[in-house]
Amino acid sequence: MPEACDMKVHVTHHDQDVLITVRGELDYEDAESMETAWQAADRAGLPTTTVDLSQVTFADSMLLNALLEARRRHSATDRDFVLLGPLQPPVSRLLALSGTLEHFTIRDADAS
Repeated sequence: MPEACDMKVHVTHHDQDVLITVRGELDYEDAESMETAWQAADRAGLPTTTVDLSQVTFADSMLLNALLEARRRHSATDRDFVLLGPLQPPVSRLLALSGTLEHFTIRDADAS
């Protein structure tokens, strides 16, 4: 059963995975919702957290900082942290311009 953080961020638990689905335009006003999602993933303690960013149409440094912090938290507890795409151009651009793209494992939902 999903835990809804708000309309933009949804958390679902699966067997070995926490799926965080993020939609729409994200900015500093969404920081609390993102933190709530990370806390839910931490509480679940499952081996993998997957963040579906395929429906994010705008992102700024808030999302970048949230992703980097979540990646750090997962690494510290030896859990996998995966971004699910395809990433929309604004998200790809944010990760590329910040030089952080190579720090993430990114999987395409369309790939079998």
